[in-house]
Amino acid sequence: MTRRKILITGASSGLGAGMAREFARRGRDLALCARRVSNLEELRDELLAAHPGIKVAVRGLDVNDHDAIPKVFEELREELGGLDRVIVNAGLGKGAKIGTGRADANIATATTNFVSALAQAEAAMSIFRSQDAGHLVLISSISAVRGLPGKKAAYAASKAGLSALGEGLAIELRGTPIKVTTVQPGFIATDMASRAGDAKLIAPLDKGVNAMVAAIEREAVRASVPEWPWRVLGFVMPMLPRGVMRRMG
Repeated sequence: MTRRKILITGASSGLGAGMAREFARRGRDLALCARRVSNLEELRDELLAAHPGIKVAVRGLDVNDHDAIPKVFEELREELGGLDRVIVNAGLGKGAKIGTGRADANIATATTNFVSALAQAEAAMSIFRSQDAGHLVLISSISAVRGLPGKKAAYAASKAGLSALGEGLAIELRGTPIKVTTVQPGFIATDMASRAGDAKLIAPLDKGVNAMVAAIEREAVRASVPEWPWRVLGFVMPMLPRGVMRRMG
């Protein structure tokens, strides 16, 4: 099934903007949300100039304003004439070692990456249940497969929660017209990945985005991308000794 009308949160830069460009290239209509409206407007103009046959609607949205999410989703649904797919992509990568005086950073990351993602899933699923069709996509992280130490602990925990949410929904909705995909990217060349400090494992943005879109299009229940090396590492990481994992902090 081709999902023609796609909403992407966190679309003003990085993976969100990259996915928007790739879906626009494929001729899809787009609803794009983010806090930075000027960036969205520039992206909209770019996409319409390159692909004049598509529709692009934009709205400012802070996903931590949970009451605003269903309103904005509904506005975009009306503007596009429907929604076939919602990609919950907005996320945060701040973090510090727990107990070192930066609880604010860890709580902000956990809130944005899990609680606010849940709020977005609630809004999307409300639409999909009402029309008995749709595709919910949760952008998690390869860090979801194993708890990570140090400044990555809260981030990994938030993404593990998001992956668990996706798994629960996929089980519940198996065999129905509503599909759920959880994408677990490894390190892809964005500002967030560059701060992770694993330069040898960082994939170029276009390669990473193409792998993500391919997984989304085939509506896999769960996908680690790019497939090499992250599918293998996603399998191996849960089995590594804690002494090895400690060096990843």
